[in-house]
Amino acid sequence: MITKKEYEQARQETLKRFREAGIRVTPEEAERIEVADFGLSNLPEIGLEILTYVNTEKVCAKEMVLFPGQTCPEHIHVDGPGYEGKEETFRVRRGKVYLYVSGEPTPDIQAKMPPSKVTVFHEIVLTEGQQYTLYPRTLHWFQGGPEGAIVSEFSTRSRDESDIFTDPAISRLPEIGE
Repeated sequence: MITKKEYEQARQETLKRFREAGIRVTPEEAERIEVADFGLSNLPEIGLEILTYVNTEKVCAKEMVLFPGQTCPEHIHVDGPGYEGKEETFRVRRGKVYLYVSGEPTPDIQAKMPPSKVTVFHEIVLTEGQQYTLYPRTLHWFQGGPEGAIVSEFSTRSRDESDIFTDPAISRLPEIGE
């Protein structure tokens, strides 16, 4: 659970990072910024700030902010009726991202181990202007570098509520308390 104060502080920090990167956000978009703590009440280490521009039956576009060392936990986008899982391309706009996928484990990964269960360690380091495409049913997790990161996501339809996380303690939809 995240408090209203933590939520608002993270939202304001996200807006500040967008401004610094020259990313224009309308007042309506600013109100739609989602702060996800994944139910672990540890936003500085496990979390993600998301602005979804569009999410139709065919396409989705988002801006995602990772604070320094913040991790989006390991998950997979699964199939469902009329849905073959999400194909997504991450493009780093600011900072550095450590992305981990299935494959030959990278010795001595650069990310710090998150306080959640992870099982894949094939490291892909993305810096500003670089991008990587994840195909449906690809197990993955990612972490912001020392300065954090802004990542644009271009994908097929997003059904985040049906993502499956490796760590059973994780809940995708944020719960906001006092």
